[in-house]
Amino acid sequence: MTMIKKVIVVEGISDKKRVKEVLNDQVHIVCTHGTMGVEKMDEMLEEMYGKQVYVLVDQDKEGKKIRQWFKKYVSESEHIYVDSTFSEVARCPRQYLANVLNYYGFKVNDDFVLKGKYRYHETHRKIERYIQAF
Repeated sequence: MTMIKKVIVVEGISDKKRVKEVLNDQVHIVCTHGTMGVEKMDEMLEEMYGKQVYVLVDQDKEGKKIRQWFKKYVSESEHIYVDSTFSEVARCPRQYLANVLNYYGFKVNDDFVLKGKYRYHETHRKIERYIQAF
């Protein structure tokens, strides 16, 4: 039995399905269902204990609340941002999401990885694609 060392926190079921589509890695995906109640948080914290936590939520009001909570109470968590053009994780193209997750060290399905050269902008939190000439 392989010990899962990574946890991705997402907002909804559709986000969870989209992430599962592109991942090819042993990752536990926790769904908050858009709420941050005390009972839900206690349950989530038990699941996350001793694991690397990644927060991948939408760019809306609820997503920002979830990010703030994790920054305050699970400060070692790493936050993955999607381009505001898509606004929701579930609406991200599979190729885009695969490249973002690949950047953070996740193993992704090779069918979704865009070929070419990429550059990550910290300030804009997005990946730009540069196609190499062959």
